Amino acid sequence: MLYPGRLYVVVTLALLAFSSAPIHAASLIPLKMCVFDFVGHDGPVHKEMKEYKIDAIRWGVDLSFIIYTDDRVASEEFKNGVCDMLNLPGIRAREYNDFTGSINALGALPTYEHLGMVIKTLSHPGAAKLMRKGPYEVIGIAPIGAVFLFVNDRRIHAPKDLSGKRITVLDNAPETTYIAKRIGMTPVSSGIRNALQKFNNRAVDVTGAPALAYEPMEMYKGLEPDGGIISWPTLQITMQMLVRWQKVPEGFGQKSRDLMARKYANEIKDIEQSEATIPKEYWIDISSASRDSWNELFRGIRMSLREEKVYNTKALTLFRKVRCKIQPGLAECTSKNRE
Repeated sequence: MLYPGRLYVVVTLALLAFSSAPIHAASLIPLKMCVFDFVGHDGPVHKEMKEYKIDAIRWGVDLSFIIYTDDRVASEEFKNGVCDMLNLPGIRAREYNDFTGSINALGALPTYEHLGMVIKTLSHPGAAKLMRKGPYEVIGIAPIGAVFLFVNDRRIHAPKDLSGKRITVLDNAPETTYIAKRIGMTPVSSGIRNALQKFNNRAVDVTGAPALAYEPMEMYKGLEPDGGIISWPTLQITMQMLVRWQKVPEGFGQKSRDLMARKYANEIKDIEQSEATIPKEYWIDISSASRDSWNELFRGIRMSLREEKVYNTKALTLFRKVRCKIQPGLAECTSKNRE
């Protein structure tokens, strides 16, 4: 019987044996990766990275992992040289690369079609120079899912309905603070993990989360008895992989981006299945007028954060072009004051 550890060795050796360019173990570059997985060991990200390790070996790198359930700690360890590769939510990865970090801009990419087009564009070799900033290189972008607003009152439909409500704001996501200020909400400082716990414990009235968090974080606790999920997404959250590019073989980053871009369609299927498993009664359908209100709010915040250098100007222009390619009739496509 092959135990998991032995099975992994057999698969790895087989891949090496049949590679067009045989790789000797002694020639592999050992590299530590700080893996952020809020579930911990054998969580979904950790499992994905175990599969990624096999590809990394073919590219000349032997990965080992250190698992963190706190993204802030993982980022600090990466900065301090504990590891040379890292995965982070796009919002936190923004401090390493503001272009890819702007993918999470509020309302910038309303559907998975929009997001897929951007990821495909950025995985092209012609965009490689945008992936490097200083010693860091973004070597892959994966979808986590659209972030929806979880509210404890189903009567909330439009931004004006949130006035006076308590909302979680993340220390590294100024857009959440902007939403609170623009609408007149009470901000409650939170981390990614405890933001959802605060909603479940009734410490806040509103929080944002992708559908993937619903089941593992037991979000139904915060939705009962009168809550719901606004069906219009606020932003697209991604998981981004970074590496100190001088520590890996030439071409490693491009191969990694190509691999992750190819996985996009299957990852979106999983995300959509997660969204479909949430009971229908929790979803709050909103009117086109309410959607327009949200879009106008998001656009105003994007413009403000562009001026404050939080969002990358060139990235916002790319996203606007993608929106206009998919929907050429949008008013912003001909507006003088456009992104």
